[in-house]
Amino acid sequence: MTLRDGRHLLLREICEQDRAGLLAAFSRLSDDARYTRFMAPMRELPEAMVEHATHPEPDHECAFVAWSEAEGKESGGRLVGGARFVAAPGSEVCEFAITLDDDWHGAGLARILMSSLIDTARARGYLRMEGFVLAMNTPMRRLARRLGFSDVRCPDDATLRIVTLQLDKQADAAGGE
Repeated sequence: MTLRDGRHLLLREICEQDRAGLLAAFSRLSDDARYTRFMAPMRELPEAMVEHATHPEPDHECAFVAWSEAEGKESGGRLVGGARFVAAPGSEVCEFAITLDDDWHGAGLARILMSSLIDTARARGYLRMEGFVLAMNTPMRRLARRLGFSDVRCPDDATLRIVTLQLDKQADAAGGE
């Protein structure tokens, strides 16, 4: 696919072979980006998280990666973004998370990743998607609102917002802009 700034990407489901790309992508994230995504300072991605990230359970998880073949040509490309949702077994609600390389913000990649997650969650029969977003993360909150998510204060933590999308509505959440 082509982003609005002209860069080309390959979007696909994550696989075991993405381990090295995932670790490299994490190492490129700024401290702020790591904190925004994991809501805690992280210098390294724990082995258990890497293993879980590259082996989603198909019954209640989905993970996409975005690869730029133009960057890192010598190594077959570079992982520049990822998005996932997870649900408790038997639940009708899934929780999303998204991460982008710092230099890929503002090009429409987050919208593409989120729209892909939304479409997949709907197709799998989930009724609601939600995410816990730092209140200061205005770009993610703005994108969520544009995609039709509600945005409310987390009752247990004033630094968090809960963004929620009803997936059983027929509205096209990926449309617009």
